[in-house]
Amino acid sequence: MLLSKGFEVEVYTGTPTGDVIGFSDRIVANLNGFVREPDNRNVEYTTAPYRQYERLLVALIAPRQRLRQYLRSLGDYTIMPGSTLALGGTDKVQRSDPQNPYHSYIEQTYGTDVVTASVHINLGIPDLAELFRACRILRLEAPLYLALSASSPFLNGQVTGSHSSRWQMFPKTPAQVPIFTDHQHYIDWTEAQLRSGAMQNVRHLWSSVRPNGDNRPHDLNRAELRICDLIFDPLAMLAITTFIELRLLAIGIHNHLAQSTGMPFNLPVELTDNLELGLDPLVAGTTPFSLSELEAIADANEIAAAKDSLDAVLTHWQTGEQILARDWIKQQYDQTRAIAKHLGLACFVSPLLKILECGNEAQCWLAAYNSGLSPRQILTTAISSAAEQENKLAIDLADVLELA
Repeated sequence: MLLSKGFEVEVYTGTPTGDVIGFSDRIVANLNGFVREPDNRNVEYTTAPYRQYERLLVALIAPRQRLRQYLRSLGDYTIMPGSTLALGGTDKVQRSDPQNPYHSYIEQTYGTDVVTASVHINLGIPDLAELFRACRILRLEAPLYLALSASSPFLNGQVTGSHSSRWQMFPKTPAQVPIFTDHQHYIDWTEAQLRSGAMQNVRHLWSSVRPNGDNRPHDLNRAELRICDLIFDPLAMLAITTFIELRLLAIGIHNHLAQSTGMPFNLPVELTDNLELGLDPLVAGTTPFSLSELEAIADANEIAAAKDSLDAVLTHWQTGEQILARDWIKQQYDQTRAIAKHLGLACFVSPLLKILECGNEAQCWLAAYNSGLSPRQILTTAISSAAEQENKLAIDLADVLELA
C-alpha cells in the first residue's frame, strides 16, 4: 500500500511576459478551492490526499485549468513558474487581507522575503513513531529535494548567484529547529516556542520539514516537506514525489504502515537486499555524528543546495563524506529502481533522470541567460511552454478532468 499524498501549491499570477500582478483577493472570492497568502500576488490551492499517482496528476492540473480560465476572464493574465519576484516588486508587500493581524505581523517582521511561491508535499503517516522517524530522515535529506526543484535564480531582474533564491532569503523560523526524537519532544518544544513568542502560532514553524495534522502539536498524521521551490511541471512534481516515497519505502515506513492498517505491503525478498529498513539517526552506529551535529550538517547542506542545487557539495549524514547532490540522488534512485518497477512506479519517477541530466529549472534558465537571453525573455518562454505542456496534459486527461 502506498502512502497518501497531497500538495499545497503556491503560484504567482501575472502577465504572459512575467510581470507579477495580484489577484488573490478576487480569486478566493470567485473560485472554490483557493486560499489567499499574505501578499495578493500569489495564491494557493491544496489537493486532496491520494495514494495513486494518476489521481494526483489530475488533482494538480484541474485547479490550474480553472484558475487559468478565470484569469483570462479578467484580461491577458496567466499563472507562472518560478519561486521569487523574478522581474521586480520586492519594494513592498501588497496585502491580500489588510485586516488580518497575523498577516500584519508577517509584513512587519519579514517584508517581501516571504512573498515566494513553492510546493509543500504532504505524506500521510498515521503511526506517530514512524512519522517522526520519517521526519528525521526527510530533514537530513531535504537538501536533495531542494536541489531537484530549484527554480528561483532571478530576483528583481537580476541573477542572484543562488539557484534557489527563495530558500536563501526565506526566514526559517525559529532560526534553530531540533531534530525531534519523538512526539513529546515536538510538543514540549512547540509549546516553549509559543510561550517565548518565537512562534506566533502552531503554523509559524517555517522549516524544511515539519509534522502536520489537524490539531498541532497533538494530533498529527503526516509529514510536510516545505523546502521545495515551485515545481511547475506536473510530471516533474510527480517524479520528485515518487522519489521521496521510494526513499521512505527503502527505510521501511510502508512496512509499519501496513502493520498498523492491516493492509498488506509485501515485496519479494530479493528486492529488499539493498534497502535500509529501520534507518534512523537515533540508532547507534547509523551515523558518526550527534544530533546537534546532524542539525548543523542539515542546515549547512540546505544553504549549499540553495546556492548550487544539483552541483552542490554536501556532507553525507551517514558517513561524513563530501558528495555532489546529483550523485547522492542518483545513488538513491538506483537503490529503489527495481522496487519502482515492481510497484508500477517507474514511469512516474523516470523524469527524475532528465532533471539530473539536463538540469533543474533554475539551471536551465541560467543556461539560457548565459547564452544571451534576459530574465524577461526567459520567463516569457517558460510561461508559454508551461501553458502548452499543461494544455496537452489536459487534453489527454479530458474525460477525467470533467469529473474533477
